[in-house]
Amino acid sequence: MSNPKPVTFETTLRVRDACLCLHLQRAARRVARRFDAAFRPLGLTNGQFSLLMAVNRPDAPTMGRVAALLAMDRTTLTAALKPLERRGLLAVDVDAADRRSRRLALTPAGRALLAAAVPIWEAQHRAIERCLATAADRLREDLHALS
Repeated sequence: MSNPKPVTFETTLRVRDACLCLHLQRAARRVARRFDAAFRPLGLTNGQFSLLMAVNRPDAPTMGRVAALLAMDRTTLTAALKPLERRGLLAVDVDAADRRSRRLALTPAGRALLAAAVPIWEAQHRAIERCLATAADRLREDLHALS
């Protein structure tokens, strides 16, 4: 392997200013912290809210479907489910049609907590949309295109 040229500080600045990954990560962390703070009185994190919302379906979804929706691997999803299951907010049951698969369902306590969290989400969401210099719908479309 040849000796690579050292990366200049100018390159560092160019990457800092132009890197979409960096800017998306920074924005995601800030938005996540905002929602974490808003959900704190309910004992929820933004990730737990998203997980409960993903499970809130007419028919209990499989772990695979929830993992795909949240762009998580199954191992990460399993770890994220445990505290919610311990709190009695959701149940993980064997799928009757495929015993290898697991289905997730909100408990009555989980439904009640989610109902309390939605107005908080709505208020935070409205506030964030007001801060955007671009149209929120366009941003969602662009982010969806990346995923």
